[in-house]
Order: sequence, then structure tokens, then C-alpha cells
Amino acid sequence: MSTGATADRETTAHRSRTHEVRNQARPAIGFNAFSGDVVLRAAIEREAPWAADRCAALGAAAGDEEVQELARLANRHLPELKTHDRFGNRIDWVEFHQSWHDLMKLAWKHEVPNLAWRTNQKNGHYARAVLSYVWNQVEQGTACPTGMAYAAYAGFKAEPALSIWAEKARGTEYEFSRAEVGEKPSVVIGYAMTEKQGGSDLRETQTTARFSHSGDYHGKTAHWYELTGHKWFCSVPQSDGFFTLAKVDGEVTCFFIPRTLPDGSYNRFLVQRLKDKAGNNSNASSEVEYDGTLAIRVGEEGRGIREILSHAHLTRLDFAIGSAGLMRQTLTLAMQHTGSRHAFGTTIADRPMMTSILADMAVEVEAATLMALRVAKATDQLDTDEHERLLARVATPAAKFFNCSRAPSIAYEALQCHGGNGFIEENPMARLYREAPLNSIWEGTANMMCMDVRRAMMKDARVIDALFDEVRPLKGQDRGFDAMVQHAELMVAEALREEFYARPMTEAVARVLQGAELMRHSTQEVVDMFLSTRNPGASGAWGAHYGTMGLAVTQPAARKVMERATVAS
Repeated sequence: MSTGATADRETTAHRSRTHEVRNQARPAIGFNAFSGDVVLRAAIEREAPWAADRCAALGAAAGDEEVQELARLANRHLPELKTHDRFGNRIDWVEFHQSWHDLMKLAWKHEVPNLAWRTNQKNGHYARAVLSYVWNQVEQGTACPTGMAYAAYAGFKAEPALSIWAEKARGTEYEFSRAEVGEKPSVVIGYAMTEKQGGSDLRETQTTARFSHSGDYHGKTAHWYELTGHKWFCSVPQSDGFFTLAKVDGEVTCFFIPRTLPDGSYNRFLVQRLKDKAGNNSNASSEVEYDGTLAIRVGEEGRGIREILSHAHLTRLDFAIGSAGLMRQTLTLAMQHTGSRHAFGTTIADRPMMTSILADMAVEVEAATLMALRVAKATDQLDTDEHERLLARVATPAAKFFNCSRAPSIAYEALQCHGGNGFIEENPMARLYREAPLNSIWEGTANMMCMDVRRAMMKDARVIDALFDEVRPLKGQDRGFDAMVQHAELMVAEALREEFYARPMTEAVARVLQGAELMRHSTQEVVDMFLSTRNPGASGAWGAHYGTMGLAVTQPAARKVMERATVAS
């Protein structure tokens, strides 16, 4: 062989060395999102140890490579509306990629929609909240139907005519079909409330209902009405049934619409189009038309908003939990990426500024998690403990407001930790970044939640007492926490005087609840970091971004907090 040929081969080999992949981050797979999370594991050990095995089984699925691939595929292959079949018959159906159905089967198998309604053990809502938290680290589009199925059960239990739906809502075998409810092992439930005219103001509902007849429905008497109207947002339009609102003689009334009627025929539930959304792409959201649509009245005529609000506590809890779970997933991805990619002689996570950022994010995620779980604990005692019932009235909308509003900031910072690698669709960060703002919009925007907190305080002063009774036992243990309580008391007084202060008041309520839960259940490093940076007027308080905690935080303390939050392998 000639010298020239050898040189050419060596030159080619030298050039190809630039294609050796030696410094890319490892994917966040092969971990257990429950067992590897010290905060979550300790929470279940405290409140619902009987559910630990269930949570660990789902946690393993969340870190499984094949399950994460299902999540990617479900968001890559979008749902498609099929208004008619090939023969021209109106069917109003939605087709999904098989990955969506595989995820739904997994969620139902692990009791994500209904553990609270299936168990006789203590703190079923708490355990179910942990499952939802973990599921939101799998795929958020499918978390919409799991959350709606969870909340819907309360409506079914309150209406005798819907007892068969209550039974099927407890099922664990997902089935994608148009079979009538009596033939299904479980059901998927949707909600269709919002209209073009009113948005969040449900009093402006324009859909009308006219009494049709009363008759036997699976052994109970159902009062059937014909509905006419248009709903601007209806998620999961392929569901087996829907709660909705319509006016009877001008009064808003609650109804339930079965997609398939008792005789096997399809109800007139006309899907006009699917929404082209910024995120949540795997999940179908739609506009629907009622045109003589048959619906069962739920509760009394004219009491529809009150009826729906009985479900709202559960949906709001689920959004607070879901956003905390999404925040946890983005933090896990950021820590895995920075911990396995090198720059300037160390892993990125070991660079001092990145340590500060990750620790700051970890404190925020843990605070969000514990606050949402505190609401879940109150939910378990709504009917037995007045303090818990009153506390839940303000803590639930406050947690929904704050967690859902903070999720985008955590997702943004996690994206920064990835750099350009996080901004491509092959990386789950891109999906999570688009997903992060959504929960803040669903089931009432941030301002709606703050209005609800203020309204509850004005309606019943005992909820204010319950709020401060919750944190009073911790006063005197830390000057920073005492200052936080004092600030919350001041903001409550100002917000009661003027709505203008409702939003900062609700943030103060959320922060004091977070501080109390951290003091009860976290480490001294986390507590000190939270109180020295999230406290209004504190020395060394936050800057405008994560990682700007100031002089009150040391690098060794930040490293301990970062290590506490590590989950991924």
C-alpha cells in the first residue's frame, strides 16, 4: 500500500473523530419517580403507608424508557377528528395513536383516576394525589382525563340516576369504545362548561334546556332534557359522558350527557372542530354543538353552578398537584442533564452558579409539592373536621393559583439548564415548556382563584381563623417565618378592604402555607433557604431569577439541597 493511501486513511479517521459523542447528557430513564424522591416517599410514609407499593409501581413506570417513548409518540401523532364515517353517517369521534391508548390503560391500571374512591384505607385522596403527582411526570395530556374522572365521581354520587356511572368510574380497565355505559368496564368523563359569551363567568351560559321526559335509567329514575347550544371548550370529546351547564327558564342548571344512549344509539353531540393548542397536544380539546342533545338533570333546576362547584375543589386540587408534578419532572430533567454533561472541567451541575440555580429550583418544587399535599390531606377530612374544611376553602384555590403560576418559571429555568438541547422536539423539555402554563388557565385563571380566596374570606371569617390557626403553632421558632405570617396577616386585611390587593394576598397565603409545611417536614437547609429568600423584605432575598438567592445562602448548603432533590440515575 502506498504512503499516500495510508495518509488519506489517517486523515479520514482524524476527521471522523469529531463525530464521536463523548459529552452528551444521559437521558433521564431507569429511575423510580416515587422511591427515588425523598420528599414524596416520606409524605406517603407519614400519611398513607398502605399506598407505598402502589406509588412505587407507578414511579417505576414514570422512569421507564418505553413509557417515556409512549409520551413522545402521543404528542407527535396528534388526535384526529372524524365527523363522519365512510358511508356518510355522522359519528363525531376522535382517533388517537395507539400510544395514547397505551398510556390511558396504564393510568387506569394504576388507579390514577380513582384510588380515592376505591380504597377504604385512611387518606385515600392523599394517596391518589401522590399517584397524580407521579403521573404528571409521565404525560400531561392523559392527566386531563384522569383528573376529570377523579372529580366527576363526586357528581355521580350526588345524583341517584347516575349511580351506574359512579360504579363504572371506579373501574381500572380502560376501554376505548362507544359501548353504552352498562357494557363498559370503566368510563372516561369530560366537562363542557365554557362558552364564547362568558368564559369563566358561568352565569352567562347561553345554552338552553327543555324538559323531555322522565324514565327508568339502569334501575333509577332519570329526568331527561333536550339541550341546544354551543360550548367553546370541551376537553376529551371522545369521553363516555360529560357534565355541562344549560339554562332552564333562565336559571343555570347542571346536566350529564351520555355519549351513547340506552338503546345503543349515539346522542347528538356534534364535535365542530379540535382546538389547535400551544401545548397539551396529545389531548383532544374541542368545540361542540348541542342540537336536541339528551341530558340527565343533575340536582335541582337553577342550582347548576353550586352543583359544579362541588366538583371544583377536586379539580383544583388535581391541578395544584399536577403542576407540582410537572415542576418535579422538569427539575429531574435539569438535574440529570447538568449532572451528566461536562463543561469547564466539571459537570455542569458542579459549577457554582448552576448549583445555586438547581438548589433554588429544588426549594421551589418541594414547597409546591408539600403545599398541594396539605390540600389533599384536608380533602380527606372535609366531612369530619371543621378546621380542615375551612382551611381547604382558602388553601385549595391558593395552591391552585400559586403552583400553576410558578410552573412556567421552573420549566423555563430547566430549559436554560439544557441550553439548545432542551429546545428541540426530541427532548421532553420542549413538550414540558409548552405544557407548563396550561393548568393556570384550566378550571379558573389565576385571577379567578385569587377572587375565590378573597370571596371565601369575606363570606366566612372563620376561614381566616383556620388559615392562621394552621400556622400559629410554628410561630416563635424562626424570625423569618414570624415575619412571613405577619406579612400574610397584613395582606389579608388589605385585600378584604380592596380587591386590588387580592393577588398579592393570595401569594402571601400560599407562601406562609409552604413555609409551615417545610418547617414541619423538610430539612433545616431547605427551611433556611426558603425563609431567607421567599420572605418579603428579608435580608439577602431573591433577585428576579432562580439562582439569585443572595448572601443568605452558602454554596455548601445549596449543594445539600441539590443532593436531596436528586432522583434520576
